[in-house]
Amino acid sequence: MTSLEKIRNFSIIAHIDHGKSTLADRIIEHCGGLEAREMSKQVLDNMELEQERGITIKAQTVRLTYKAKNGETYQLNLVDTPGHVDFSYEVSRSLRACEGSLLLVDSTQGVEAQTLANAYQAIDADHEILPVLNKIDLPASEPERIKAQIEEIIGLEAEDALAVSAKTGEGVDDVLESIVSDLPPPSGDSTAPLKALVVDSWYDAYLGVVTLIRVKDGQLGKGQKIRMMGTGAVHLVDRVGVFTPKAQPVDALKPGEIGFITASIKDIADARVGDTITDDRKPADEPLSGFRPSQPVVFCGMFPTDAAQFEDLREALGRLRLNDASFEFETEHSGALGFGFRCGFLGLLHLEIIQERLSREFDLDLVITAPSVVYKLEKTDGTRLELHNPADMPDPTQIKQLEEPWIKATILVPDDHLGAVLSLCTEKRGQQIELTYVGSRAMLVYRLPLNEVVYDFYDRLKSMSRGYASFDYQLDGYDPADLVKLSILINGDPVDSLALVVHKTMAESRGRALCQRLKELIPRQMYQVALQAAIGGKIIARETVKAFRKDVTAKCYGGDVSRKRKLLEKQKAGKKRMRQIGKIEIPQEAFLAALKMDNS
Repeated sequence: MTSLEKIRNFSIIAHIDHGKSTLADRIIEHCGGLEAREMSKQVLDNMELEQERGITIKAQTVRLTYKAKNGETYQLNLVDTPGHVDFSYEVSRSLRACEGSLLLVDSTQGVEAQTLANAYQAIDADHEILPVLNKIDLPASEPERIKAQIEEIIGLEAEDALAVSAKTGEGVDDVLESIVSDLPPPSGDSTAPLKALVVDSWYDAYLGVVTLIRVKDGQLGKGQKIRMMGTGAVHLVDRVGVFTPKAQPVDALKPGEIGFITASIKDIADARVGDTITDDRKPADEPLSGFRPSQPVVFCGMFPTDAAQFEDLREALGRLRLNDASFEFETEHSGALGFGFRCGFLGLLHLEIIQERLSREFDLDLVITAPSVVYKLEKTDGTRLELHNPADMPDPTQIKQLEEPWIKATILVPDDHLGAVLSLCTEKRGQQIELTYVGSRAMLVYRLPLNEVVYDFYDRLKSMSRGYASFDYQLDGYDPADLVKLSILINGDPVDSLALVVHKTMAESRGRALCQRLKELIPRQMYQVALQAAIGGKIIARETVKAFRKDVTAKCYGGDVSRKRKLLEKQKAGKKRMRQIGKIEIPQEAFLAALKMDNS
């Protein structure tokens, strides 16, 4: 049995692409978690999507055994976390299971927006933080400048920051020695009643719900009867294990240890992330504090293209919700699309990942409606509502006031691209709060309306700054705004799934751009298709998808002109009848592509 003094729980936090998963690979390799033949690149990024996109989506844990230079053997529990702003909730949960963090900074790029955000999350979680400079093998590496930057921007002592190359393995020895000497061991009492925090959970087709836990007090072993303190559900533990990174069964988990359990949990709602597990016979007095619930900021509707798949979609969403606690959904009904779900996400990348997982892992064909944010609405009779779906917006005469959510954004950008980024923020109705310099980079703090950021802000920011700008945000309250509902009509019929709430000043340009985009994306028909953007009863933009035209006069060789005219009139009447009864199929990619518009 490993004593508490010999356990270290730590996470690796950093901005996107600063080398978290590669450093985790080197640490696993160094501690002998996997043999050389079993190693692969980014071994903890085991989801197909993670390997394709080269990003971490899910935090992963691994238990390693490390023999220190002082001859002692330590148990290291490592948590590799995502770097993208859309997965910041995953980071905050992982930090709650640890006592210390390695703050990884790219020694060529320096401190970025997510470096800052994740460092503050670790400070909030009361972590001991070890700054580590990565990529020192690159010619562009500037360790001294980056150390000064860490002290100046984050306020962490970085004089003794460790220099490593996660690619070559240089300096990994020093990192491991620092972990055991500088990070604190966990605290806990093995004789006290069991208290274990549910850090993560996912669904396995053979084992049911698998729960990742961090034991605070007491012991958790096979055959023990446990109770979930939040839901009151009681289960019998089937197996207890740890990831090394392969799943290995163990007899019991002691205080300070991180591992997984299965208990034949069939109901997904019984294994809520942030719940506390205790012994059914000798329960704890009060649960652990858990996690603050995540606040979804982007909402959209998901509908099965085949109504018979509605129950399959419900089950798939339930399983994803278990695996991703920041994702939320509830049932909704649309006149055009039938029954589906209103889903909440932390951002557009989060939405894309969930959509991709539904199609790959569950083989579902879906229609996704336009992403929107939550507006607060006060009606003339005094009632206040939250508006999740633009299609539900009441008549303008019933609305006294509409409020939209704002965010406080931190943008770090090289001086050369500052002008372009400032004009982008102004175009998006931003309010500048602060502009300071850190070396040759500007740090902008802006208040921006969230609905402007949701569509294409991040993509345009990256392209304007050639990929050098970094961006992080947090919610900053609601403000009244002059907003209108923009409806899209196809052949005179409104399409619920493309309705948007936009600022009055931008309604015309957004409507025109949307019609032009749809004109490119909707396939041509045998009859003319009219695309219109409208505010209430007023049409503000129109485009036409031209019809295919069969040459009906090809068989007429000479003869009277009235013969040709008769055939053309007959064709015209047929096209008119087709337009009255024809239904346009909008391709799935048209929905998302139409929304990722560049207004420039």
